[in-house]
Amino acid sequence: MKMVVTAPAGAALAVLLSSTLMAPPAALADNRRLNDGVVANVRTMQHRAGCDTEVRINPKLRLAAQWHTNDVLNNRALDGDIGSDGTTVADRARNAGYIGEVSETTAINPALAISGVEILNQWWYRPDYYATMHDCANIDIGVWSENILDRTVVVAVYGKGDAGAPVPAPPRQFGQRPPNQP
Repeated sequence: MKMVVTAPAGAALAVLLSSTLMAPPAALADNRRLNDGVVANVRTMQHRAGCDTEVRINPKLRLAAQWHTNDVLNNRALDGDIGSDGTTVADRARNAGYIGEVSETTAINPALAISGVEILNQWWYRPDYYATMHDCANIDIGVWSENILDRTVVVAVYGKGDAGAPVPAPPRQFGQRPPNQP
């Protein structure tokens, strides 16, 4: 049996195949550079404040920052440091396995992107956030950022020292209480 393809059908098939094969891959945002820039800016601010310590990235605090970032990104009623489930930065850090005093800064931008300058402008002019960034006792930091078409959220969680052993964080859906919470 011989298959005959008419010109319109053949052209449509060719266009379909070429658009499928030549379509650009879906972009996945990699905010590592932005997150690392926030850490570098905090280091600079601490050094200018006279700190002789070197703030370092802590994976537990980064996980706590990731949880809150996604919670704020997906719950538009949130605009600060309390989660949709009522958790505080201390709750999230403890649930991520960090044992120590913590604080947090959160930046929300009503756009697809945010720059380091915009983040610092939001945090610099809030006395509590300014004090957090300049606190020489904050030796650990975790930063996470996410963005969607009309909203970008950046969260930095700062710690004064982790007394907890390294532990894997329990999985949970954002906006839900972790398994060990009542």
